Amino acid sequence: MQNRIKILVSIIVILPVLTWAQTINTGMVDVYSEPGIDSLVQLHVAYNHAFPTIPGYRIQIFMESGNQALSDCENVEQEFMGKYEGVSTYITFSAPYYRVRVGDFRTRLEAEKFLQKIDRKYPNAWVIKDEINLPDLPTKSK
Repeated sequence: MQNRIKILVSIIVILPVLTWAQTINTGMVDVYSEPGIDSLVQLHVAYNHAFPTIPGYRIQIFMESGNQALSDCENVEQEFMGKYEGVSTYITFSAPYYRVRVGDFRTRLEAEKFLQKIDRKYPNAWVIKDEINLPDLPTKSK
């Protein structure tokens, strides 16, 4: 019986102390790390600024070669931008073709979904694996 009383008193004394320690919330976090970690993070940030692409998918909507290929691509690009605002467009050249590619999709599923949306306007379009621009991160408003 005495052991039970000692345990009960111990719980009654210790429990409020433990719960009080958990309720203090200053909103600040202290991070302790090795000095080399900060330089590694800075190196990674610099690399992302120098090479701001990641593997992903785009949709190729047009491909042409010849003397008028660049102007044809520019016309297709302008037409696309008029119909689909906010979707990035890219004209690339790899001999002998100029290409118009659209979008910066992280997954093939996202690209396929958008392809279904534009399929009637661009029936010869297809999803292609490409280096895409890094997505904009949401900023925290104060």
